[in-house]
Amino acid sequence: MNGRIYKRGGTWWLDFGFRGDRHRESSGSSRKGDANALLRKRLAEMGKGGPMVNEERVTLDSLLVALEDEYVVNGRKSLKRLHTSAIHLRAGFPKARAVDVTTDTVRRYTRKRQAAGAANASIQKELAALKRAFRLAQLGGTLTRVPAIEMPRLDNTRRGFLDRPHLDAILATATPHIQGPVLFAFLTGWRKGEILPLRWEQVDWDAGEVRLEPGTTKNGEGRTFPFQCLPELETLMRAQHDARLQAGHLVPWVFHRDGKQLKEIRGAWTGACGRAGLEGALFHDLRRSAVRNLERAGVSRSVAMKLTGHKTESVYRRYAIVDATALSEGVEKLARHKNGTNPRLAPHILPFVREA
Repeated sequence: MNGRIYKRGGTWWLDFGFRGDRHRESSGSSRKGDANALLRKRLAEMGKGGPMVNEERVTLDSLLVALEDEYVVNGRKSLKRLHTSAIHLRAGFPKARAVDVTTDTVRRYTRKRQAAGAANASIQKELAALKRAFRLAQLGGTLTRVPAIEMPRLDNTRRGFLDRPHLDAILATATPHIQGPVLFAFLTGWRKGEILPLRWEQVDWDAGEVRLEPGTTKNGEGRTFPFQCLPELETLMRAQHDARLQAGHLVPWVFHRDGKQLKEIRGAWTGACGRAGLEGALFHDLRRSAVRNLERAGVSRSVAMKLTGHKTESVYRRYAIVDATALSEGVEKLARHKNGTNPRLAPHILPFVREA
């Protein structure tokens, strides 16, 4: 057994022999010491008869194919998004070997995607897929290393939301078949992909609840919303139920267009927003607005997250926007404290606002 290290570009590589075969492997580092340490590790592994992998023969395309297979086998809902990411990765690393994907090449990929106008959020999804592909290959013994992949910085605060006057303006100009889904989204905070497929079998009139079964939501968890506790939502549900008879047939979907399932309403939504003078508003803004309304109403975050389907508080907080109204209410509370009209606040909390 013997080996050496050499430099190719800015990266140190290993070159060693084992059982009559020659192996080359990137250290993934520009530091000579890292390469020497990895070489010693490989020689030690060979001394124990460990299996060696010829990483130079592994292509990035093969890693992405394996990742797509893993998504299909496990029924992951983000398979469509993965396909989009894979298209960009294959274009950004044409015919690349896995060993050619390094921190430097990934950084250059990020810069090119940014220069092409791609959002950092999109680039982050692509790099997350890349990292996952390498992890799977490492777990499967195809690769021995995963390159360090730097994610572009994101501003994760969601800013778009709609007040009640905005909602009413949209509803007034919207075509009838999307009025129901729009109002439902504003009141519940559910996602469009959860609302449009709703069927009447998911509505329990005795309990006054509408349910999403486990595995049908983005996070895979089931969810329940008690609509009878919200009069406007109950009125909407009953109106939709009364309209379920179309051409002599009972429509199975809660929201439909002339008895046919709604699969996409983007065009109708965009048109309604344009006519209402709210160009650029997103359907997802309704979800953000629902979160803000729950915050304003003082609903505990644990309960609110169960209602809207946010799995982690860190994600929920990105939607819990503090707007000008909330700030004004906060200052009004401060003013009441200063005037001694808020007994719940101890006088020593804000000593600098006491009267002289």
